[in-house]
This record gives sequence, structure tokens and C-alpha cells, in this order.
Amino acid sequence: MYQHHSAQLPDGKRLHLQQGPIDLIIAAEGTETEVQKAFEQANLVFDGLLARLVLDLGALRSPYSADLLVHGDVAQRMVRAVAPFASQFVTPMAAVAGSVADHVCQHICKTCDLTKLYVNNGGDIALFLASGESYRVGLVADVEQPGLNGTIDITADQGIGGIASSGWKGRSHSFGIADTVTVLADCAAEADVAATLIANAVNLLACDKITRQPAHSLDLDSDLGERLVTVDVKRLSADEVEEALSAGEAQAQEYLAQGLIKACALTLQGSTRVVGTMCLPTILQSTQLNQLEGAQL
Repeated sequence: MYQHHSAQLPDGKRLHLQQGPIDLIIAAEGTETEVQKAFEQANLVFDGLLARLVLDLGALRSPYSADLLVHGDVAQRMVRAVAPFASQFVTPMAAVAGSVADHVCQHICKTCDLTKLYVNNGGDIALFLASGESYRVGLVADVEQPGLNGTIDITADQGIGGIASSGWKGRSHSFGIADTVTVLADCAAEADVAATLIANAVNLLACDKITRQPAHSLDLDSDLGERLVTVDVKRLSADEVEEALSAGEAQAQEYLAQGLIKACALTLQGSTRVVGTMCLPTILQSTQLNQLEGAQL
């Protein structure tokens, strides 16, 4: 079994951990002693994490059911995260990135005395903020044209512990056509699932401007199997954009009412809808802000 890559970044406040598809940037604040302890604990909890996930991979790629049996800590976290969303098709893999981030973040918080911590797993972020602390998070308008388009301040009293984004242009496959859906939630795992399903809901069911392919034709190991996923979206009319965003907004409003998310921003071809605006004041200032990419001081 290969060891994971570990490197402390030059600023002394961030650690890079990577193995296989898992790529973490961890930032900690506190005393120098506690920050170094946090990085040591991050390495400890990360060691063997991927191998344990692989043991449960068959079950994790299956549609959620109440009797789904997995053994690893992260795998169990994934199953718990998708359970509240199980009224529609979802597999625990919808929560994998967020669950890994939560697992590492919570382990560090239990063992170290920090004022701030984030674990960024490829854009799905678990957060810890001590009382009175805040993070400023960067917003990116288009994953294909990355650049900082704005910021949002997240404070400890908002109860936001996770940020996740999804869309047809992202790392994962989507049934929908959202450029990006960004969700703030209690934890990264639930934000991850909600972002996936809301992005799926931003859709037009019969539209010749959308190209789809079976998921397994793009990735033989995809948990989505033969289901069609979006691979291209041509320029839509204003009415088509509004129709698709309205469908996604309805799904986000439902999750907000159920307490599954704190806020959500949905974007499609330059248009944005925001749900739960109390947590997203910056997004209201521009229709171009649509992705929380990473935490910045």
C-alpha cells in the first residue's frame, strides 16, 4: 500500500495531503504548538483512509437503502448523509468528498485547541470556527474560467460547517445543466449531497440543446450506471434558463424548509437564483458569483 503525500505549505498554516483521488488542503489557526499538533493529527487520521473506503466501495456505489451495510467510519458517515435525501435516487458516493473533509476536520477538532480550521477536499469544505471567529470565502463564477469574483463572510454564529459545489462542468457527473450550485449546510457531507441533487434538478427534460451520455460510457466505475449525464449545453433562451433555474430553486427551497441546508446559490449561463439569502449577502450583489472555491483569510 502506497503512503499518502504530505507537505506543509510555505505559510506554515496549511497542510497538503493527497492519496489517489483525495486531495486535501488543511488550514489551521491557533498557537504554533496547536497548529503543528493539528497537522500531526491530520496525517494520522488520513493514513489508511482511502484503503478503508475501498473496502466498502461496492456498497457505496449502490442506491441508498436503510439496510445498506458498510463498515468504515467515513463510509458510515456517507450513508448517514444521504439518508435524509433518499426520496429520490442517490448513492452514498454523492457524499464522499464532503464526508472525507468532515471526518478529518472533526478528528482534528476533538484533539486540538484551535480558533479556526478548514479542510478543503477539492472544493468541498468542512469548517470549524470558534466563537467570534469568521472566514472569508472566495467565490468563482465559472470553473472553466477560474478567478476570484467576490467573497462571503461566514461567521461562527451562523452554524455553517460545510460548503460544497456541483454542476455539469465539475468533477462529478450531473443529470442537470447547472453551471454551478453552491450549498452551505451544517456539515460538508450534507452540503455535498444537497449540491448534487439541486444541480440535478436544474434541468430541461426535453431540449435538443443538451447533449447527454450514459455515465458508464464516461467512467466504467460510475455509481450512476446507464443513467444519462450532461456532457454539453448549448446557449439557451432566457425562458429556458428561467425554467431550469426555477426547477432547481424549488428543490433548494424544499431542502431549506426541511433544515437540510442553510443557503444555496444556483447559476446557469449568467443567471443566478439564491435561496436562504441571509447567509449569502455577497451573492446578491452580482449574478456572476456562483461558487465557493476555497477559504481565504
